[in-house]
Amino acid sequence: MTNINMESMKKNNYPGKFIVIEGLDGSGQSTQASLLKDHLSAVLTKEPTKDSLAGKKIKKILEEKETISSLELQKLFTEDRKEHLENIVIPALEKGNTVISDRYFFSSFAYGSSDGLDLDWLIEINKDFLLPDLTIILKVAPELCLKRIERRGSPVTLFEKTEKLEKVWAEYERLANKFDNVYINVYIIDGEKSIKEVFDEIKALVSSQLNI
Repeated sequence: MTNINMESMKKNNYPGKFIVIEGLDGSGQSTQASLLKDHLSAVLTKEPTKDSLAGKKIKKILEEKETISSLELQKLFTEDRKEHLENIVIPALEKGNTVISDRYFFSSFAYGSSDGLDLDWLIEINKDFLLPDLTIILKVAPELCLKRIERRGSPVTLFEKTEKLEKVWAEYERLANKFDNVYINVYIIDGEKSIKEVFDEIKALVSSQLNI
């Protein structure tokens, strides 16, 4: 993997703060994002979105109702992300609102890389997008993630298989170590603790890093 340079990506100069919570499917990132939204009275959003044409197509692919190459899938994620930023994230930040996104481009980097796509290419197609002020990645073992998915009664989607999740987590860890905190603040939190313990750690991190 080459050195990652995030200087070309756009820093957030809007009045509001942009926070992203990441992790494997089943890591609890949606639960924690929702709790943080209530705690901060923030705008909560999620990727992929449900409303864009790209987002609707992504949903079918993840549910394995349609098939597409990994490269074309990542292009769809980029299309959806562009609309997501233009229609939801940036307007809220302009108003001074805190925005919490359940997944963002780190998902593309980790899942795309685990599919064998070139990380430099993945960064290139996301380079015009806004850098979060803070990215939190929840660390949960793939086996536990799958147990959580099974408990909630949801059908297993394209990426929700043990071998796949192991590869994705390896990429998340490698990415977190590679990204220079000068350009993007990335922190890994143990997501296997109780919901309250994880949330307390997230609150402390948000307060110390963003003063909110």
